[in-house]
Amino acid sequence: METESLNRKNSSRKSSIVNGSGDRGGANGDGGGGAGGDGGGEVTLKAKMSLLNGVTVIVGSIIGSGIFVSPTGVLMYTGSVNLALIVWVISGLFSMVGAYCYAELGTMITKSGADYAYIMETFGPFMAFIRLWIECMIVRPCSQAIVALTFSTYVLKPFFPECTPPEDASRLLAVCCILVLTLINCWDVKWATAVQDIFTYAKLLALFIIIATGMYQLYMGNVQYFTFDNTDTRVTSLALSFYSGLFAYNGWNYLNFIIEELKDPVKNLPRAIAISCTLVTIVYVMANVSFYTILSPDEVLGSSAVAVTYAERAFGMFAWTIPVFVALSTFGAVNGILLTSSRLFYAGANEGQMPEILTMIQIQRFTPTPAVLAMALLSMLYLTVSDIFALINYVGFATWLSIGVAVLCLPWLRWAQPNLPRPIRVPLVFPIVYLIATMFVTVVPMYASPVETGYGILMILSSIPVYLVFIAWKRKPIWFQKMMGGLTQALQKLMMVVRPKAASK
Repeated sequence: METESLNRKNSSRKSSIVNGSGDRGGANGDGGGGAGGDGGGEVTLKAKMSLLNGVTVIVGSIIGSGIFVSPTGVLMYTGSVNLALIVWVISGLFSMVGAYCYAELGTMITKSGADYAYIMETFGPFMAFIRLWIECMIVRPCSQAIVALTFSTYVLKPFFPECTPPEDASRLLAVCCILVLTLINCWDVKWATAVQDIFTYAKLLALFIIIATGMYQLYMGNVQYFTFDNTDTRVTSLALSFYSGLFAYNGWNYLNFIIEELKDPVKNLPRAIAISCTLVTIVYVMANVSFYTILSPDEVLGSSAVAVTYAERAFGMFAWTIPVFVALSTFGAVNGILLTSSRLFYAGANEGQMPEILTMIQIQRFTPTPAVLAMALLSMLYLTVSDIFALINYVGFATWLSIGVAVLCLPWLRWAQPNLPRPIRVPLVFPIVYLIATMFVTVVPMYASPVETGYGILMILSSIPVYLVFIAWKRKPIWFQKMMGGLTQALQKLMMVVRPKAASK
């Protein structure tokens, strides 16, 4: 067949294709780091990431659009500034505890795929597929939709200073953002990594400016809004406030996706976690403190772009600088999700749990075109919902439920396989505390926000028929196999893609 001919013609080029994919990840955290091969063309991952690289991976993965959109969501459910700041601190500690649990799992189960691999080894392929489905069908594309909407809100806000930007305009601009970055990621790996590097500096600069001016305001004695006034003491509201807070910390588990490429992971992984999670928590709390040195709770709640409102009050004629930097930051964050998602597709495909087409690489551009296009289309589907906080609730429920199952692997394996080598061994109280907190942030919102959590449950349950038909059902009719094979070949010809050797079973 023509596609088989393509595979044969390009067999000598597969190593370079996979190297291209690896360079792509190594430059930006989640992804291949480095790839190399022996004389026979075998592709293997090399450990060449230092402690500093590990810290930058986690910090770069966590700090995104969340800090610019979540302050309003946290305050909305806590009611008071002081309780909101406490939620931000607890969210950081919660993420650090989860990261330490992942450190033990990551050094004990060294297969690529992070929590997907842990669940596969502990609970088998069915639970692993549900985790894969949640990440690929809900968390990644929905997160990308949230970040793209945040980008469009910050771009449009200066043109609508007295009101919220029109929903249709925000969604259309978000679609344009996703389409432009999809083109970049499909066209050239170097373009995509350049975008990521440049826009990472933009978000750090925006936060530095906000924190520097906020500390000056704090020094001048502007502390009138730091009170517990109007605190919402309902348990349901507190649980929902953690969805917004924890959304901003998403990404702490990304280093586990590339643990094979970290030098001396037994020593460097826990250090990277401690340094990066502490640093991010400090940055997030200081940014929130800065917002409240100038803005009242009512102003924060009434703003769809809190950093823009802060800049208007703090910088006067130079207020335009902050929305520009935030827009650049969120643009880079959308790019980062597209840039890193293909790695999870590869991990799932190696277990036979993802469509073969999603593992393939474009033969001329050396980019994971099918995976990027799939992620972009799913993200645009989520843009039919323009309420950012509703999307955060979708993501929060699905994310913390699935990560909670991954952390459950730790005590389960302590009991079921006590003799497994554990280079890092965390106190058992860590996963117990994490699991109790996970139950709180997943069970309580079912009562407080039944619509969003209901949709989240339905999306998770939709994985069951997919698993039964496409994975568990082994004796498929010949016509079904021919139809799926023909569809894969047609898409392969359309996009000119082949399987990289590392993704082949």
